[in-house]
Amino acid sequence: MSTHELDLFLLVGAVVLLVSIAAVRLAVGSGLPTLLLYLGLGLVLGEDALGLDFNDNTLARSLGYAALVVILAEGGLTTPWQSIRSVVPAAAALATIGTAVSVGVVGVAAHLLLDVGWQDALLIGAVLAPTDSAAVFSVLRKVPLPPRLGGLLEAESGFNDAPVVILVVALAGASAPTWWELLLLIGYELVLGAVVGLAVGYAGAWGVRRIALPSSGLYPLAVLALCVTAYGAAAVAHGSGFLAVYLAALVLGNVRLPHRSATRGFVEGTAWLAQIGLFVMLGLLATPSELGPSILPALGVGLVLLVLARPLSVFASMLPFQLRRTSWHFPTTRAERVLLSWAGLRGAVPVVLATVPADDDVFNLVFVLVVVFTLVQAPTLPWVAKRLGVTAEGEAQRLDIESSPLTRLDADLLQVHVDDGSRLAGVEIVELSLPVGAAVTLVVRAGSALVPRPSTVIQVGDDLLLVTTESVRSEVERRLRAVSRGGRLADWKAPRRRPRR
Repeated sequence: MSTHELDLFLLVGAVVLLVSIAAVRLAVGSGLPTLLLYLGLGLVLGEDALGLDFNDNTLARSLGYAALVVILAEGGLTTPWQSIRSVVPAAAALATIGTAVSVGVVGVAAHLLLDVGWQDALLIGAVLAPTDSAAVFSVLRKVPLPPRLGGLLEAESGFNDAPVVILVVALAGASAPTWWELLLLIGYELVLGAVVGLAVGYAGAWGVRRIALPSSGLYPLAVLALCVTAYGAAAVAHGSGFLAVYLAALVLGNVRLPHRSATRGFVEGTAWLAQIGLFVMLGLLATPSELGPSILPALGVGLVLLVLARPLSVFASMLPFQLRRTSWHFPTTRAERVLLSWAGLRGAVPVVLATVPADDDVFNLVFVLVVVFTLVQAPTLPWVAKRLGVTAEGEAQRLDIESSPLTRLDADLLQVHVDDGSRLAGVEIVELSLPVGAAVTLVVRAGSALVPRPSTVIQVGDDLLLVTTESVRSEVERRLRAVSRGGRLADWKAPRRRPRR
């Protein structure tokens, strides 16, 4: 590449990125996932419009895998463990039992509707099996779900990529393995990926918390590098790299890392860049003039996926928990199961996996199906959630606590921003009831700093600076989050009366 070509590449890339960023606002206002706008931008840049020729399936698959690693890392780092802890068994069931049901139902439909062999039919079913949390939550910004449903959808999308990738690669081979060989392969790769991911996550958390880096900007880089290390180590050892990166990120995102909010912001920005590049590239890879013959097959297979395969996969996955009548908060009502069925949006992962077989017919079918059914499901998803009565209006927002290490004092500096909806607003400093060893040292309000008194009332928009010793930091964070959710009387217990003699 010459210097002139590099200059032109940087100019076009920067303009595409700016247009894509501006499109985010349009997507939020219209209720459409940004993936459609980015795919459309790629189509405009492609050979049928502006003439940019890109038809390298192998390169697209490699870049797609790299983008998915970053997207999964962002998903794990920004997912609070408390929001998915109670639904992990259900999410695992959806990612395994639900995936198997979906692959089987769509495979039968593809075999009958498309007149293809069983191996190719099951391959199409496997490609279309994984859901996309980014597509789901991009249209639910104004209609929040209850924590158990939102956590279940996000955990499912984090877990189901791993078994599906293994299945697609196996079915795309010259000869499909037997069912028991396939089960052993999936089990081995998932177990190895989970072990590597958890090991890298906990070891990385231990190291990051004990090293004093000279710049705060190095912490986000270190965390993201650890996530990529988990993927690479598992993949090289022939394990599931996608499960490894998600679990490592989940561990790192839920421990007390220095500059945690800054790390989250950095990873979210990197994930946006990965999504933009991924969808624009997939739009470039598609050829609009060749998509026409795939419309009717895509509609037929998509209808089976929407009205039969997804509901059956949700029902089959939730059935064991309902029969046992467990105390876990699984979606057992009909309305919750219907929402889970309708919220199974397909996005980046199926289109990336469609490049594995190196078959243009499969890619075109999946591309058309994702676009058409995203147009159908995404705008109606908030309406469906409201009609089913499963929204969670008025819940307090999550409290973000930023920390910086004060290594010489064996203490931490915490920064807490009071968002609208937090019940910290209206609470006096003294009513926080912080443990000995912690204190609110400064309040930043409307650009001005003030040293608080015990009677100072916290307001919406305040930034609180607290100094806490390492020994009580966990208790301080727990207390702040409890007051943010429940107000000044959170965790208050009436004193026990002494029994009369």
